[in-house]
Amino acid sequence: MYGMKEVCEKVGITYTNLKFYCNEGLIPNVKRDKNNRRIFDDRDVAWIQGLLCLKDCNFGIAEMKNYLQLCLEGESSIETRKKILSAKKSQLQKKIATLEGAIKYIDTKQNFYDGVLSGKIKYQSNLILTD
Repeated sequence: MYGMKEVCEKVGITYTNLKFYCNEGLIPNVKRDKNNRRIFDDRDVAWIQGLLCLKDCNFGIAEMKNYLQLCLEGESSIETRKKILSAKKSQLQKKIATLEGAIKYIDTKQNFYDGVLSGKIKYQSNLILTD
């Protein structure tokens, strides 16, 4: 069993965020020790790691709660969960493509600037007139 601080260290989350997730009901069946402090087992820790992944997948709190409810339904909701995850995956793939385009733009600009600074390319601007 782990206390709040231990879980925070294990999963890389702040104490405030873990407390928020608990208070929002995103961590079901939270256990308490004899001093009424929250304690977690390995299954809780694995679920919290999953929540953090859902957060990284741009799930909002309401979406996380919906996903949690589906998980609590067990095997009968697997198809629904798969559809939710598939939609999020598609959104993430689009975001990756956008980010790759942004990186390509930066690389092109850096190469242009290197060329100008080395004297191999004449400076041009879309914003100011140059000779």
